[in-house]
This record gives sequence, structure tokens and C-alpha cells, in this order.
Amino acid sequence: MDLIKKIESFSKERRATVVATAVATFLAIVKLVIGILSGSVAVMASAIDSILDTAVSVFNFFAIKKAEENPDENFNYGKGKIQAIAAVIEGTIITISGLYIIYEAIVKIVKGKNTEMLGASVGVMVISIIVTFLLVKYLERIAKETDSMVVKSDALHYKTDLLSNGAVLLSLFLVSITGFDFIDAIFGLLIGAYIIYSAYEIISEGVLILLDRSLPSDMVAKIGEIIANCKKVRGYHWLKTRTDGVHNYVEFHLVLEPTMTLEEAHRIGDKLICKISSLEPKKGWVITPHFDPHDDEELNVMFFEGNANCEEKE
Repeated sequence: MDLIKKIESFSKERRATVVATAVATFLAIVKLVIGILSGSVAVMASAIDSILDTAVSVFNFFAIKKAEENPDENFNYGKGKIQAIAAVIEGTIITISGLYIIYEAIVKIVKGKNTEMLGASVGVMVISIIVTFLLVKYLERIAKETDSMVVKSDALHYKTDLLSNGAVLLSLFLVSITGFDFIDAIFGLLIGAYIIYSAYEIISEGVLILLDRSLPSDMVAKIGEIIANCKKVRGYHWLKTRTDGVHNYVEFHLVLEPTMTLEEAHRIGDKLICKISSLEPKKGWVITPHFDPHDDEELNVMFFEGNANCEEKE
């Protein structure tokens, strides 16, 4: 009971990783036993993938836990990017599992191993497909509610598992009606290649966040439109955006009337912050406006490039 209460106290994202870990562990044990007894490369490949799923989900749990920690004196912006690091690691692990599956398939083709216990193998894969389908639907719902990158990656990962499990089931069916065991190995090769392909999207998304890629172009356009349509704003420049997967960061320079009071300028800034943050209310926002009496974009560029001479501008 204490454990259940503790799990209930977790955020939706962390509860999702707990559920995913439990499901992956169950499937890994069942498929591993049947895979070893049957000699099916495809079932063994699926078992190995489930074992890696367990490890990844446990890692994701702690990644989300760290990402939810408040900023401190050492990490002023929090630890949101740890989710991007987790995504890169998860994608790498998925890639390694795909390579191992391909290796096992080649070994089976070369040595000509037979597949046994087809009935039990088919049964465990049917169970796996049903359970994984329910897990994917649950993770997609949590990802939509929280916009968590880690949960999105997990949902995508288990969706590839769903497709690979279907391929395993098809290969077992073809082996049973044809008697050609090499079909199992061929499907193992295809599943391994597909798993590696699916990992690319997870890795690339994590890397782009670590490189401070800007927000989607349509979001940046909406932000620019909000600023441009604000009364008393003569113009803006140096609009920069990025995300760490948990928070969106926005900076921009507003060109205002030189005689405007600081209080009025801040009132305009607060209004813009409110409107921009409403574009994606589930996300945290860090919005930093800068107030200019004239357009000094050229100076901003000089500072960014390290060529500005402050003495000349005094």
C-alpha cells in the first residue's frame, strides 16, 4: 500500500515510466523464456528489445525526476535538458539492440538453426501485441497531456515494438505453414533494420535540443505576430528561441518611444509575456524582453560576434 501511495504521488510523466517499466519487464521475461526454448531469432530479438525497454524506462524515470527539480545556484535554468540526454542515450541503446538482432539473424541463416514450439511462440507474441498496444495508447495520452519529450520518446519506442512484434508474429505464421526456418531469420534482419531506423528520430530530436534549436517556425511566427501587433511597439529585433524539452526560452528586443517611462515599458513587456506563454500553456516559459529607444540590431550582432567596441558607443 505504501508503494502504491508513493507511485500515486509521482507526476504523470514519472508514473508513465513506472507503468512502462513494469510492462517491459513482464514481456521481457515471458519472451526470453519462449525465445530460448523455441530457438526463434525473431522472438529472441523481441525479448532482447524488451529487456532494453526495461533499462531505458528505468533510466527515463530518473531523468524525469531530475528534470522536475527546481533551478538552484549551480543550475540556474534547471535540468530540463537531461531529458534530451536521455533521448540520445535511449536512441543509442535501441540502435545497439537493432545491430545485435541483425547479428543473431545472420548467425541463424549461416548455421541453419530450426525453430521449435511455434504454438507457444505465437501465443506469447499475441499477448505482447495486445499489452504493448494498450501501453502505447496510455503513453500517447500522457505525452499529449504533459508534452514530455521523454514520454514521447517512450511512446514512439513502444510503437516500433508494436510493429516489430507484428512482424515476429507474421514470420512465425509463415514458418508454420511453409516449414522454411530461414523466414524467421529474414524477418529478424528486417526488424533489426527497422529498429535502427526508428532510433534515428529519437536521437536527432535529443541532439537538436542540446544544440539549442529554435522553436518550430510556426511558433516563432506567432510570437513575432504577437509582438508586432502590440500597440506602442515601434518594432522589434533579435528574436531568439529555444527549448530544453520542459521550458521554452524566448528573448527579443522591443523598440519603444525614447520618452516612454520604464514603468510603461515594463507593462508592455508583461502583457507580451502573458500572451506569448498562452501559446503553449502546458509548457514552462522563460521570456526575456529588452527595451530599446531605437533599433540597435547592428550593435547586437557586433556583440554576438565579439566585434563591439563599447567605448565608441558611449
